[in-house]
Amino acid sequence: MYRFSLLTLLLAFSQLSTLLAFAAAAPNVVVILADDQGWGDLSIHGNRNLSTPNIDTLARDGALFDHFFVCRVCAPTRAEFLTGRYYPRTGVRGVSTGQERLNVDEITIAQTFKKAGYRTGAFGKWHNGSQGPYHPNSRGFDEYYGFTSGHWGNYFNPMLEHNGKIVRGKGYITDDLTDKAMAFIEENKDDRFFCYVPYNTPHSPMQVPDRFYEKVAKRTIDMHNRNPKLEDMPHLRAALAMCENIDWNVGRILKKLDDLQVADNTIVIYFSDNGPNGWRWNGGMKGRKGSIDEGGVRVPFLIRWPARIKPGLRVEQVAGAIDLLPTLAEFADIPLISKKPLDGRSLHPLLIHNAKDWKDRYLFHFAGGRARKGKKTGSSVSVRNQRYRLDASGNLYDMVADPGQDRNVAADHSLVAKTMNSAARQFLTELKGSIGPDERPFPVGFTKSTPLPARDGKEHGGIERSGRAPNCSFFRHWTSKDDKITWDVEVTETGDYEAVVYYACPKADLGSTFELSFNDAILKGEVTKANDPPLLGAENDRTLNRGSESYVKDFRPMTIGTVHLQKGRGELALRAKDIPGSQVMEVRLLFLNKK
Repeated sequence: MYRFSLLTLLLAFSQLSTLLAFAAAAPNVVVILADDQGWGDLSIHGNRNLSTPNIDTLARDGALFDHFFVCRVCAPTRAEFLTGRYYPRTGVRGVSTGQERLNVDEITIAQTFKKAGYRTGAFGKWHNGSQGPYHPNSRGFDEYYGFTSGHWGNYFNPMLEHNGKIVRGKGYITDDLTDKAMAFIEENKDDRFFCYVPYNTPHSPMQVPDRFYEKVAKRTIDMHNRNPKLEDMPHLRAALAMCENIDWNVGRILKKLDDLQVADNTIVIYFSDNGPNGWRWNGGMKGRKGSIDEGGVRVPFLIRWPARIKPGLRVEQVAGAIDLLPTLAEFADIPLISKKPLDGRSLHPLLIHNAKDWKDRYLFHFAGGRARKGKKTGSSVSVRNQRYRLDASGNLYDMVADPGQDRNVAADHSLVAKTMNSAARQFLTELKGSIGPDERPFPVGFTKSTPLPARDGKEHGGIERSGRAPNCSFFRHWTSKDDKITWDVEVTETGDYEAVVYYACPKADLGSTFELSFNDAILKGEVTKANDPPLLGAENDRTLNRGSESYVKDFRPMTIGTVHLQKGRGELALRAKDIPGSQVMEVRLLFLNKK
C-alpha cells in the first residue's frame, strides 16, 4: 500500500497547476516565410500592382515593422531565424553544395520550443542541410515535409520528402505545403504547437497556377522600379501572381486557426528571406536580392497575437531575423537553451510596451562571396542603425532623408562614418575564423537513411550538371570510364549499407556496369531496367529559362546492393566499368541506408 505525505500531495498539485497554467497561457506559433518576396511585394506597403488582403490583415490585427532586415540570400536568413545569431557564426557560408548547413552545435528555435513541450513541424524549403544531423528532423522538428535544398525545378506534383522518405507532392507546391501545415495545426490544436512554413515562392522557376497568373497577365502595371528599363515584364507578372497565391494560402491558414478556435492565442508571423528576385517596384530602394544595400535586405514583417499585441501597431525601430528566437521565447515564457551568445534581442518591449527608451543598435549585413575549396573569398559588410546605412564601399547614407541611397553624406557626418566603419571592421574580425572555404564532409550513418543528392557531389571528366545552379541539378553525359561522380563523406558508424541510386537511362543504353567505392569497399552494379522520362518544368514556366534553373525528371530508384563501410572519412565514388551504349545513366540522388 502506497502512502503519500501531505507535502508530497501539495507538491504534486503545485506542479500540475503550473503545467495547466502553462498550457492555458503559452501561445501557439505559426511562422510563415516567403522566398524572394521584396518589401514592396505587399499591398499593405502601397503596391497597387497586386493585392494581398490576407497578409495585410496581420498588420490590421497586429503589428507591422517598417524597418525589418534579413540577409541578402535564402539560407543565411533561415540560419539567423533558426538560431538568433548572425549566419557566418553558424557555419553557413552559401546556398548550395553543403555550404548552407548549420553547424551541429547550434541550437535552433525548434529545439528550444520542443524542449518546452511544444509539438514542432516544418513544411517547405528547409535549405540548411539535407543529411542528419543537419536535416530538420535532427534540428528539433518532429514533422517535416518539403525539400531541403535551395530551389526546385518543378512546382507541380514534384518529388518531395516526408521525414526523410521520398514522396510525391500533390498539386501546386505552395498549396500542398499549406495543406500539410494546416493538417499539422489541426492534429495538434489541443496541444501547443510551433509550425514553421518556409514557402519556396516567388523564387524561380516562375511557375504558378493559371487562375492566379491570368488575373495578373493583363493587369495594368503602374508602379515601377526606380529604373524601369531593368524590368522583365513576364518575370514581374509571374512574381506578382505567385505573391497573390501565397496570400491566398496565408488566408487558408488564418481561416484554419479561426475554425479551430485557436487564433486568439496563436502568434502568426509573416516575413521574407531577402529582397525581390527581380527588378520591380520596391519603394524606390537601392538593390535587390543578392545585394546588401537596403533593397536587398529590407523585407516585410508582420506579427499578430490577438491575446497580447495591440491591433494596428506600427513599429519604426530597426529589427531583424536574429531577433525572432529571443522574442518568441519570451512571449512563450520558455528558457533559451543555447549556450552561445545570441546576436538578436527580444522585441517584446516594442510589441507589448511600445518602449520609448529602446536603445539604438547596429545591424550587420554580410556578403562573403563564394566559399569554394582552394579559393579565397572576398568579404564585405553593410551596417544599418535607425538613421544611417554604411554600405560595403564605406559610403554613408541618411536613410531618413535619402531612403534611396542616392547621396553619400560621409563627409558631412565624418564621426558617424568613422564609428560605423570601425564597427564593420570589428564585425569582420570576429568572423575571421568562420568565413573560409567549407571543408566539412557529408555524414553517412548518423540516421538510418542518408541522402546524397547530386547537389552535394562533384562531377569529373566529361560529366556535367543539368543546370548552372547545383541545388536541383542531376548529373548527365556520363559517357567514359574515365569519368566519375564523387562525394566527400564521413561514415559515422561501421556497418552494412544498402545503396540505392535514383537514375534515368533509355532502353538503348542499358547494360552499363559500374562500381560504388569508398576507401577499400567496392560494390558493383549494372543498369538493367530502362527509365527514360521527359524533362519536367518547362511546360509550367511563365518566363524564359536562361540556364540558371535545372529542370527535373521522374527519376526512379535502383537498388545497387549492400556494401560494408568502415567508419571514417573518404571519397565515395561512382565509376563506370563497361559502357555498351552512349552513356551509363543520369544520376539525381544516392541513398545509403543502414541495414
